[in-house]
Amino acid sequence: MGNSRVKVWPPRSRSVQDDWLAWMPAEKDGVFEAIRADFDTANSMLSVSLNDAFRQREEGALGQAQNQAALLPDLFERLGLRVRAILGGLEQYHRHFGTLPNTAAVNPDFFRGATAQRTAWRSQLLAVVLFAERSRFFHKLHTLAEIVEDAQQEFRAAAEEIADGASVNPAAHWQALEVLHYDLNTCLCESIVLLKSFLCALPNAELTAFQQELQAGLSRPPKSRISQHW
Repeated sequence: MGNSRVKVWPPRSRSVQDDWLAWMPAEKDGVFEAIRADFDTANSMLSVSLNDAFRQREEGALGQAQNQAALLPDLFERLGLRVRAILGGLEQYHRHFGTLPNTAAVNPDFFRGATAQRTAWRSQLLAVVLFAERSRFFHKLHTLAEIVEDAQQEFRAAAEEIADGASVNPAAHWQALEVLHYDLNTCLCESIVLLKSFLCALPNAELTAFQQELQAGLSRPPKSRISQHW
């Protein structure tokens, strides 16, 4: 066989839940916590600004609430782009190196918006017939990225209606902001869980290459839809 190398994979956990509870080496744990901290920072900025806008509206300061609403789409976009970049990085790394994590189907009950629920229901039905683990993994990535992208577009449209004072049903648009933030946060949580499973399946020797792929994903514009070639 000469000097050919055989890739040594970590012991495989039985489920996503096992992965979530699993211990990881300090180097992997450091990567995971750094990414989660970045997500938390972006989500906190959005949450605080969104709560301020709702508080101003409840106090009757409608002009201030409208001005605050004008700032929200960029913060929502910032978090959404980060989630999609991580999902894209997982996809690209698997295509290059073959790392395949445990994957659980998307649960429609975890979402509140009509668009997100439709996408999740369609995903759940399709997941039943996807027997190959690789197909289920790519399908999960695509579903989450699709929900995030749709939420970004709907959130911006609702916020702009509020900020321009042009909404004929402002209460519905304000509710849409809250629901879409909830769905984005769900995708964020799903992505964090998926990242943990991916790190559990990643050979320790490939951690640096994986970090480089994720950094590359954060620095380039995300695809409009993650590839569906499973």
